[in-house]
Amino acid sequence: MIIKRDDYLARLVEAKHTRSIKVVSGIRRCGKSFLLFELFTQHLLDSGIAPSHILGYELDMLENETLRDRNTLYGDILSKIKDDDMYYVLIDEIQLVTGFFEVLNSLLHRRNVDVYVTGSNSRFLSKDIVTEFRGRSTEIRVRPLSFREFVGAKGVDPRDCIDEYMDYGGMPELFQYVSEKQKTDYLTNLMELVYLTDIVERHKVRNTRELGDLTDVLVSSIGSSSSIKKITDTMRTNNRSKITDKTVKNYVGYLCDAFLFEEARRYDIKGRKHIDSEKKYYIADVGLKNAREHFRQNDASHVMENIIYNELRTRGFDVDIGSIYRTESDGGKRKRIGCEVDFVANRGNDRVYIQSAYRIDGEEVWNRERRPYLSLKDSFRKIIITMDGRGRRCDEDGIVRMGLIEFLMDPESI
Repeated sequence: MIIKRDDYLARLVEAKHTRSIKVVSGIRRCGKSFLLFELFTQHLLDSGIAPSHILGYELDMLENETLRDRNTLYGDILSKIKDDDMYYVLIDEIQLVTGFFEVLNSLLHRRNVDVYVTGSNSRFLSKDIVTEFRGRSTEIRVRPLSFREFVGAKGVDPRDCIDEYMDYGGMPELFQYVSEKQKTDYLTNLMELVYLTDIVERHKVRNTRELGDLTDVLVSSIGSSSSIKKITDTMRTNNRSKITDKTVKNYVGYLCDAFLFEEARRYDIKGRKHIDSEKKYYIADVGLKNAREHFRQNDASHVMENIIYNELRTRGFDVDIGSIYRTESDGGKRKRIGCEVDFVANRGNDRVYIQSAYRIDGEEVWNRERRPYLSLKDSFRKIIITMDGRGRRCDEDGIVRMGLIEFLMDPESI
């Protein structure tokens, strides 16, 4: 089954022939290789590029193990360049090559070579590519299927897809499975045998149980404020662990480097500064969260919040958690009350505030959700997204309410 990733393909095509390394990054199994070796390669062929001028290297394949040596890889590429026409070099999992930036730097000096690489670890990419090729690299971050892509692949009404998407997420390979058990087993094994095993091997983690326990803490606290100290205390209390703050910080870093989790920083809206004491963590795909918890948690509101966060990141927004304080009268005394805006989403000069509310039952809940917005005197858009929303509505204060499906299906919805 071919699942179109038109937005990502368009970005690759737009970057074609620029004097830069095109870096396709993202969590393993999210479709990076398919994008590069199937969709983009087909684009090149359709554009009249000869197959001999498309040089593909899938380095995670056993038969290509010898090519993980930088000199061997570079020599093989050079041996296939026969003329002055443009050659397209596609390298999958570039971080498997020790000192790979030297290979890429050498290729950049050749005017008839256009280079595209994939990577599944942000530390390797940020340290070696972004640093070494500052101003000469273009990152295209690929994520699991958005809901819009998921619906397009299914070919049915979005309302018939939302429950499945909230349960199993959007990992592309799920489409080959039919039964709930197959999907659950796939996601469970993906988390345990691919992502966590990858981290253990790459970082030589000795206490694998602690890494698994920490993953469970992050998974169960999606949408809740957290900190390294709070995570450490939770593990010490719940798991009788002697883990230190330093180890927790390292493990969280490993999980984020593997693109499995992202952290959203807290932002003081009126003070216009970040507050680093607490953050929220969101998982790359909600199906992985549900599978890790064996589908036992009745956590639909936090799953919805995670989906909204991922969608905003897919659309290119930087996302913070907003903090704002308002003063109210309490028995004749002025009382300072803290409020939270779920998401402060920024893209260039554009900003939008978003609240995630799974269900709004009555006026009291509606007023509670809109209360933080009443203290914001700026002109940026203020939106409340609900699971049960039908149609777009705007109240007298300019606060917009829309349904989750409407938000996810329309890339210009906000």
